[in-house]
Amino acid sequence: MKIIKKIKFKISADGSSASGKTTASKLIAKKFKMRFLSSGILYRFCALKTIENNNKYNAKLIKKIVKSITLKKLDNKKLYNPEVTRLSSIIAKKPFVRNALKSFQKNFIKKSSLVVVEGRDIGTKIMPNADLKLFFTCSTKEKAKRRLKEFKSLDQKISLNQVEKALILRDKEDTERKISPLIKAKNAVLVDTTKLSLKQMEAKLINLVKNSIKKKYGNLQRSKLTSHKTV
Repeated sequence: MKIIKKIKFKISADGSSASGKTTASKLIAKKFKMRFLSSGILYRFCALKTIENNNKYNAKLIKKIVKSITLKKLDNKKLYNPEVTRLSSIIAKKPFVRNALKSFQKNFIKKSSLVVVEGRDIGTKIMPNADLKLFFTCSTKEKAKRRLKEFKSLDQKISLNQVEKALILRDKEDTERKISPLIKAKNAVLVDTTKLSLKQMEAKLINLVKNSIKKKYGNLQRSKLTSHKTV
């Protein structure tokens, strides 16, 4: 589905780890030809560069790292290493890190007419005026199964129990941190992916986006919103 260029539509997608927000955001971006950005991958990038700098970092270095970010550089398997994962959750608590990446995200959004950004504080802090706010949730057991599959695809050996414990700890940290905690925006649409198949989630999201666009712009002409078959 392609939206006419003159239309401006911005979507925020928040949720806990492995709740389905990244998969959902990529689906939306592909179906509606939108630009996509994952805020989590930005923190991972900063963490990776910090590790390469002997685990030393300060406000000056983080600003330099953020200025070097490109979408191409964010496509790197090293960003999912356990050490990067651990450090990214630590530096995400630092105000100067969040502020530097907040500027990057806001600039990315400003330059995009059609965009979907996923993270944990997008609808509350980064893009509070998003046209559509989504908040993803999922049972811990289901999240652990999904994350375990991701680890296996990266050839990382870890048990389901270990993954579940790590997710519970990460969720606790995200919801209880003082700076930009993970909370559902008042006007966000709750999407529980626990029992949804990929096709069911896709259908639900397409319906939500189309209805939201209709609410903002009224009935779009056929030339403004066209369907394309996907393989």
